[in-house]
Formats: sequence, structure tokens, C-alpha cells
Amino acid sequence: MVKSKFLLGLIGEGIQASLSPALHEEEARYQGLSLHYQLIDLAQHGRSVADLPRLIDSAEAAGFDGLNITHPCKQAVLPLLTELSEDARAIGAVNTVVFRQGRRKGFNTDCSGFAMSFRQKLGDAARRRVVLLGAGGAGAAVAHATMSFGVEQLSIVDRDRERAEMLARRVAGNHPGRVVASADDLAAAAKRADGLIHATPTGMAAHPGLAFDPSLLRPEMWVADIVYFPLETELLRAARKRGCLTLDGGGMMVWQAVGAFEHFTGIRPDAARMEAHFLKMVSRAGSAGTRIPGRSSR
Repeated sequence: MVKSKFLLGLIGEGIQASLSPALHEEEARYQGLSLHYQLIDLAQHGRSVADLPRLIDSAEAAGFDGLNITHPCKQAVLPLLTELSEDARAIGAVNTVVFRQGRRKGFNTDCSGFAMSFRQKLGDAARRRVVLLGAGGAGAAVAHATMSFGVEQLSIVDRDRERAEMLARRVAGNHPGRVVASADDLAAAAKRADGLIHATPTGMAAHPGLAFDPSLLRPEMWVADIVYFPLETELLRAARKRGCLTLDGGGMMVWQAVGAFEHFTGIRPDAARMEAHFLKMVSRAGSAGTRIPGRSSR
């Protein structure tokens, strides 16, 4: 019997303005499905990452078909799962959990989402040397994505040096022949880079501003930001002023949702339709002055 009703959710912190519920529910309507997507916000009722085991248990017991997972839970969820996809295991982070036949399987669609977005918008750009700023759950997915589109040298910068080093070792171990290393000096790394990817919370509604001095950017570089609202962050605006090609976080948001929808329902959604709906929501929210927290998987 083909399943036509789905109960999904998103676990994360500060997610009340997330676009994920509307994005998934709208596509489900076009597919003839009944789908309800619920927000489980750690910022409410004094909850924290320590409550994640209880929240996962409760969702499974309540009959949820799956969950999206976002900051700050993408790595903390790993020990709570019974199975990981090959990508999720390699990356060490999960943004999609499917409950099926008493098992909890974790996937990572952030990685494929960023890779697809990059290929579509910056597919012809030089990418031999790349700098990644941010080594958290989203950064880990992006780091592995860079390997899929041919980056030969990846420098990872994070305020937590140990976290950057751990991610560099993980990526290098999965991709022998590539040069992957942590870097303490962003300015030095950017001097030789073909492009820079920003994967920290800076630029989100709750964390406005710039993560670094944009004077480090050179006109011949490209700059990618995973923040999706606003689509033109302060970083991208500064990068364009310096003559850089840019990539906003909208494509990654849409393509990770495309992958998650298919894992949840078993149906391949219409990516173009989901992108059009996403852009309409962002435009509407921007016109109304709505503040939407913007990182992937939300």
C-alpha cells in the first residue's frame, strides 16, 4: 500500500520563522499527499541539546515519519540513530532522519544540496584552492561537497581550532590525494584561494554582520554563503562591491529540501517548483520585513 499521509518535523534552535514547513507542505499538496510539518524549537520551554534524546524518542513514539535536524543538533543526533547513510557517516553530521520499521536512519542532504547549487551557479568557476570558514555541522557537509566538484586544496578555518583540525582529518581520510588542512590565518589562506565559502551563523537575522573583514577578498575570487535569508547577506553585498562572483544560500536550502522530501516520502519532488515557491516566500517575507533565520535544513 502506497503511503499518502506524513507527519514530519524540524528540531533546532530559534526556528519559529523557518520556511521548511511551507516548502514541504506545498510540494506535498502538488503530489497529492497529506503532509503536516511541525517545528520542535529548543529555544522554547527552556530546552537544549541535552533534551535531544527525549525529543527524538517522543517524535518516534508519536508516529512521526521523519525529522529534519538543524543547528545545533546535526552532530549531537548521531549516537541516537540506528543507521547512517554513506554520506552521513563520511560527513559526521545528519540533517534528515527517517523513522521506518523501528529503525532510525540518518541522511545528509546538505552536502548534495550545496554541491548541486554550486554546479548550477558557479560550475565554470576556478576551484583548485578553496577556503571554508566554519567547521560545524553545515561546514562539515560543505567541506565534503567541495571534494565532489573537484577542489584540490581545502583550507578550513574555525574559531575552534580543534574542530577545524578534526574536520580536516575526516575529509582528508575520505579523499586521499586531496590537500585538506586547518588554517589559523584566514587572511593568508584567502590570498591564494580561488574561492571562499562562509558556513558560520554570522549574517543570520539573530547574528547580523560580517564574519571577517571583506578587504581580504580579491575581485578574481568567488564567494559562497550558506545563509539564505536575506539572500543577499552583508558578506555577499560586500563581495559584489569588490567584483567577486557570488553564490547565495537559496540553492542549498532548496536542494537539501528536495533530497529530504524524497527520503521522507519516497517521491522525487519537482525541484523547479520548490525553488519557485521558496523564492516567492523569501520575497514576500522580505517585503513584509519578516526576520527569518537563514541556514540550511530549516
